Amino acid sequence: MAAPTIPDHHLPADLDRALLVGRVWRQAPQDGPCVVAVRGGRMFDITAVAPTMADLLERPDRVELARLAPGEPLGDVRDWLASSLAGGPARLLAPCDLQPVKAAGVTFAVSLLERLIEEEAGGDAGQAEAIRERLQGLIGSDLSRLRPGSAEAMALKEALVARGQWSQYLEVGIGPDAEVFSKAPPMASVGYGARIGVLPESRWNNPEPELVLAVDSRGQIVGATLGNDVNLRDVEGRSALLLTRAKDNNGSCAIGPFIRLFDADFTLDSVRAAEVALRIDGPDGFSLAGVNLMSQISRDPLDLVRQTLGAHHQYPDGCMLFLGTMFSPTQDRHGPGSGFTHAMGDRVEIASGPLGALVNEVGECTAIPPWDFGLRALYASLARRGLLAGAATG
Repeated sequence: MAAPTIPDHHLPADLDRALLVGRVWRQAPQDGPCVVAVRGGRMFDITAVAPTMADLLERPDRVELARLAPGEPLGDVRDWLASSLAGGPARLLAPCDLQPVKAAGVTFAVSLLERLIEEEAGGDAGQAEAIRERLQGLIGSDLSRLRPGSAEAMALKEALVARGQWSQYLEVGIGPDAEVFSKAPPMASVGYGARIGVLPESRWNNPEPELVLAVDSRGQIVGATLGNDVNLRDVEGRSALLLTRAKDNNGSCAIGPFIRLFDADFTLDSVRAAEVALRIDGPDGFSLAGVNLMSQISRDPLDLVRQTLGAHHQYPDGCMLFLGTMFSPTQDRHGPGSGFTHAMGDRVEIASGPLGALVNEVGECTAIPPWDFGLRALYASLARRGLLAGAATG
């Protein structure tokens, strides 16, 4: 089978300037994960300098290392993308490793409305459109100007409580405290080209195209990447206490293709201004496209990081933080009023100009490759290659 052709937008528009780091699986003699830097479209293995991505992101000289650290040449980055899409043994991995993956929910007004619909529908997609129309009439569809925790937001809360319309999703959508939950444990995320998973019993689910921040142990945002917070709307809609079952399954967290480190050309303001595009192409001929505008986020990324990590909660290996989405697909797929849900074999592409594209195919989480390479396996691999001496020891 011919190697897939890699579109230009699968890599950053300014690839020659972009400071990209990531992880790949290399075959013998390494037979394990390696940390890489992309320079001028070429990949270099810098694992001897930074055995894990967490080690690299903790270093104050990470930008210099990404640019200049000696490393083994691995060839053209496009060849690695093509191998990943083709399911080859040499492939990209999620660019994080030791970091827990956290996610902020209900950070956009549109996503707030969709969470309210899920809650009231109790997981029944057939009720969604009627509930959407009623809720829009009650609270409006544009809450984007409402700053969470503000006096105006609290006045709206009091009015809704008086009418018996308050919700746990409104609490985190317009209240002072953000929803920050654990999306996936370290090493569970999949990367570019991997298959993502939904539970076989789910009948209402969707991708969530998001930006993901790379945060070090001090709470400093050091870079960003793309993510798919695969979501089971029917499961979460039955009960918010089923959030983990709805969010954390085999293959349900995709991150990649690379982390772009902050430098003079890419900063937190670049994240704030980013557009994140979603495209779904199904084996049934169905297609859907939408855009996530980070300028419409209700909570600033810095605020979300402060609510995730600080004196109240430490992450000694850093963390990855999904920033939430404004785009929940609602386009009817199987007839009027059916809403959107995945079909097995859907191709999901999440793209942003400064970051490239994250591409995955949907399967049942019980049928895609299982997660079998965890922290013990990682450190056994590093020990076998004599790389533990370069890893952080605390």
